[in-house]
Amino acid sequence: MTAASPPVAEAARAVVAVRGLIKRFGAAEVVRGIDFEVRAGQCFGLLGPNGAGKTTTLRMILGVSGPDGGELSVFGLPVPAQGRRARARMGVVPQIDNLDPDFTVAENLRVFGAYYGLAGEALERRIDELLRFVELGEKRDVRIDTLSGGMKRRLSIARALVNDPRLLILDEPTTGLDPQVRHMIWARLRDLKQAGKTLLLTTHYMEEAERLCDDLIIMDHGRILDRGSPRVLVERHVEPEVVEVRGLDTALATQVRELEGVRSEWVGDTLYCYLQDAEELVERFKGESGLFYLHRPADLEDVFLNLTGRELRE
Repeated sequence: MTAASPPVAEAARAVVAVRGLIKRFGAAEVVRGIDFEVRAGQCFGLLGPNGAGKTTTLRMILGVSGPDGGELSVFGLPVPAQGRRARARMGVVPQIDNLDPDFTVAENLRVFGAYYGLAGEALERRIDELLRFVELGEKRDVRIDTLSGGMKRRLSIARALVNDPRLLILDEPTTGLDPQVRHMIWARLRDLKQAGKTLLLTTHYMEEAERLCDDLIIMDHGRILDRGSPRVLVERHVEPEVVEVRGLDTALATQVRELEGVRSEWVGDTLYCYLQDAEELVERFKGESGLFYLHRPADLEDVFLNLTGRELRE
């Protein structure tokens, strides 16, 4: 993959532009007038709990589900009216791998390439290039049912790149994968961004969003709660330091919660303490027996839970 950042003029344009987007299913409004733009060459994240409207939004961007209100364009093309033309410049990595188990690794890519009019030596060169990129060259002629879950996910990414798309849509690309595979995929996605691709990512892994996303939105109940880079959102919504502590007796817990400058919250048996400087609090805990505490910087997961709440979502 040859590095080629998008020209300045192209980077200034929106690859995806969403204005007042609405989607209803019966009486339920599941996307409720959202606005955002995805710029060329960036990784843009859609975050939110189950039922927030992320998948519905992706389906509208792909042109497979029509909006009930608002405007949506991809590469300047109105969608869904010109969804087919827009999709020709996209690649999609679905949440669940849908590779054909009757074909080999190369045959899966070959069949998919044919959908885009690719054939012959050009397609075979493309297949070889992609298999090297996802480190599956040695698996070229093996059947899909012999691959591990991580290999299948890497092949799904290769397949999404067959047509050399300008926009790559990734729906929870590393769910269920072990840390080694996850880090390898993160590295490849960064390579793609360096090569000028635009990435649109949904994920439930906040670490993934922090590592990959230049910009993101957090959605819930069909609305956008906030938008910004991971670091900006952390600075905007959460104190810089967090101490998680278990094993507090009632008296000490009361003392901690009454300390000036400490914002605290019980979650099960753990007290989360948010503050500007945790040094004094940590020193206090060091002298207490029977405590387990973790001192860490605030992160995107703290922002996510602060904005969307901690209640379970089905």
